Amino acid sequence: MEKKPEVYLFGQILGTHSFLLRDGFLQPDEYAEIGEKYFLPGGETGTAATVLDSLGVPVRMDGTWIGTEVAPMLKAFYENKQVDLSRLRFMEDDPGIMDYVVIAGLVRSPMGRFQTLFASGKRWWSIPSEEDIEGVRVAAIDPFFGEETLAAARICRKLSIPYVTIDSRHDSELHIGAEVNVVSKECTSEHYSDKTPEEIMKLMQAETDGLTIITQGAGDMLYARRGEEIHRMKPFPVEVRSTLGAGDTFKAGCVYGLLHGMNDEELVRFASACSAVAISRFPLPLNPPKLPEVQVLLGQTAL
Repeated sequence: MEKKPEVYLFGQILGTHSFLLRDGFLQPDEYAEIGEKYFLPGGETGTAATVLDSLGVPVRMDGTWIGTEVAPMLKAFYENKQVDLSRLRFMEDDPGIMDYVVIAGLVRSPMGRFQTLFASGKRWWSIPSEEDIEGVRVAAIDPFFGEETLAAARICRKLSIPYVTIDSRHDSELHIGAEVNVVSKECTSEHYSDKTPEEIMKLMQAETDGLTIITQGAGDMLYARRGEEIHRMKPFPVEVRSTLGAGDTFKAGCVYGLLHGMNDEELVRFASACSAVAISRFPLPLNPPKLPEVQVLLGQTAL
């Protein structure tokens, strides 16, 4: 019997073409051998859905409209998983949103047509409704879809459903209302290049009662709430096979932590362990973190 969704996810759902190179990253005018290649669900929301299902959490996801090339793969992939696709819009006249990612260990380069799509002025994602969100315990909302993103956040606040978001600026409505905002190194480099991580955290803390987490790749994570001292945590050391999906897995780990009532330190450690497991294998959608292996990693390092 299909379980009722506990989590609502809204955001990017893609078909990702991934290429793992055999002998290092691309070099100009040099041949590169493809070791492995796949076409699998991706995007911040698609990856989070895959990870949460693997952790035993039933989810409902919505966001990007799904086209004719992506739909068969997506439906087949989630057929026997606890991922409700009933809110997705499946298009009949467009191949759908896809990206292409070249990967070699710690380095990856995504390619796509997102700038063109956003510049078109056309909406290619769903409008969230209260009916879609009502009854779940936690939500996760990607910051990419303008008024529809804010609509999802406002519905969550109305229904008193905590939500996790990513890469939302300190002065954004999404950050202010979030229970958790995970801010990546890419985000801080783009929006706060003249500030230290500690200065960024202070800006974040001042605007919300929620938890802000600043990730820095292999560097220390910072996390804090309003009025607190800034806490630090080292990532779990693992052998990296691919970093594709690491941040999306971290987000999923935060959702799991909220669902299970973890305190801030427990939540950050759990999310970090999920991400560490994720980067140790490829491709992530076929090898998502499972709860027992996350727990093993958590047990290797004392609090």
